[in-house]
Amino acid sequence: MLRTLIFDLGRVLISFDFQRGYTLMGELCGLPSATVRERLFSGSLVTEYESGQIGNHEFHRRVQALLETPIAYEQFCEVWSSIFLPDTLIPEPLIAALHAKYRMVLLSNTNGIHFEGLRTTRTILRHFDAYVLSHEVKAMKPSPLIYAKAIEEARCAPAECFFTDDIPAYVEGAKLAGIDAVQFQSAEQIEAELRARGVDW
Repeated sequence: MLRTLIFDLGRVLISFDFQRGYTLMGELCGLPSATVRERLFSGSLVTEYESGQIGNHEFHRRVQALLETPIAYEQFCEVWSSIFLPDTLIPEPLIAALHAKYRMVLLSNTNGIHFEGLRTTRTILRHFDAYVLSHEVKAMKPSPLIYAKAIEEARCAPAECFFTDDIPAYVEGAKLAGIDAVQFQSAEQIEAELRARGVDW
């Protein structure tokens, strides 16, 4: 019997398009979007940020250096978060209905700027009892550490948890931790997976 439902964030609840951010950043810096992407991912900077090794302001400082352009912090946050698309992939009423009967946990590889922006603008996130975020846990999926934290926040046995993520390796990581997990394809598919497990709402 399932007691806790665990959802990934990006491309499960909310879709995103990195190209939007590269384009806007390029316009600010006078660089092609491809050059922005290349510089951002030329080293381990983004991974360091999403795994909590550096904070928001250090990340901002280092991106300015990489792009050789000063950008006001508030403007940088807006551009960095411009990747998110307006519509949810799973209807918010479904998440709200599930929350009325089950403990809900969000499990995401993300960063401070992205999550702080989403938390203040996307009401779907209010239906979660706990957030397990890579930059706070200081571990990224598929590390066993982040799944252990998710199980801790689930407040039940791993086998009593259901998890969905769009990335197969992250689904496998959850399964290795003993969690019932499936790859996300659509809201309709997740509804069917939940109903097959006796979940109702």
